[in-house]
Amino acid sequence: MIDEVVDAELVEEDRLPAIPEDRTPAVLQVDEDPDAWLPPEAQEDVQAGIPRDTSRAYEGDMERFAEWCATVGRRVMPAAPQTVTAYLSYLKRTPRKRTGRPYGPATMDRIIASIRSSHRAAGYKPPDTMGARKVVAGYRKELSEAQDPAAMPKKATAADRAVLREALAHLDRTTLVGMRDAALMLLGHAVASRGSELAPLNWPASFTELPEGKLSVRVYRKKRKKWQNVEVLPDPDPDLCTVTAVRELVDALANEGHTSGPLFMRIDQWGYMGAEMIRDGEPIGDPDGRISVNGASDVVSRSIGRTGLPGKWTSHSLRRGLVKSSRAAGADIVDIGRHGGWDDRSKALIGYIDEEDSQGDRNPLAQIAKKAATPDQEPT
Repeated sequence: MIDEVVDAELVEEDRLPAIPEDRTPAVLQVDEDPDAWLPPEAQEDVQAGIPRDTSRAYEGDMERFAEWCATVGRRVMPAAPQTVTAYLSYLKRTPRKRTGRPYGPATMDRIIASIRSSHRAAGYKPPDTMGARKVVAGYRKELSEAQDPAAMPKKATAADRAVLREALAHLDRTTLVGMRDAALMLLGHAVASRGSELAPLNWPASFTELPEGKLSVRVYRKKRKKWQNVEVLPDPDPDLCTVTAVRELVDALANEGHTSGPLFMRIDQWGYMGAEMIRDGEPIGDPDGRISVNGASDVVSRSIGRTGLPGKWTSHSLRRGLVKSSRAAGADIVDIGRHGGWDDRSKALIGYIDEEDSQGDRNPLAQIAKKAATPDQEPT
């Protein structure tokens, strides 16, 4: 499961793998620029800047585009603008086998970006996609007017303190895997992290002991490409105390001989830590036994799933949950944003604030009425 959302507008300019060589038609580039090439080391540097999940998603998009082109007798590369428009129209009307529904508008935006980026990777000028984007815009409007859930972004459900309390109650926190899962969820909530920010954490390298039992966690904010030291305080509720959960996990790992390195380790069904994983006869995963980003998301979805609570539960639920928990406690949105590594002008953070956040006592009309009912007294 890919936890991180692929933002088509952000990654459209990335140089990504094109379609497989055996599918690439022999069409020469027009007006070739003699300087339009990169040495191998530069290509590697560019590739290193592309998130793995993004690259994998784009490759799948292009494989499906090539298959459709083959069935309708159209050229894959360089694709004509009409080909891309027709393909998006086809996707809008064609249910997928897995879901029984067509792709949603957000995925179709990504597919357009995949086609454009793959053209660049193959040395072609990307096709004009104005027609294709109009197809998606019209599709999004149709779904919105019909109040179809597919028109809305598929956000992870917020895992606030109430959700975490229930999920933790279903864990056996006397076991190593239970301690890992509890620490992962509580720490993810406390530092408002993505799964891609949780998995890389190391003990003790990523942590600093502070006075009064606090911890400072050094987190790499992936989207902003910067490091942040996040202060984590002890919680008065022992069941929800992040500091306690992390220290219990660290002690348990030390008893297994693991005193430094990945904090969150793979643990198999028999309780073995860092067990080797094999796929098609080849070892996969971090050789140090570190949990993967998808593995961290699985911990959240599995743990909260046991409660029967409805929602889309991923590691991103922890990041959204911190926002919801903080707003419920009356925290200022600016303070929340700076703690969670958002830019002060972040639209994403505003998008995390649910409609319910402006209901009840926070309803502006309720606040106006309260003010009107208790006017300031005139000075005597």
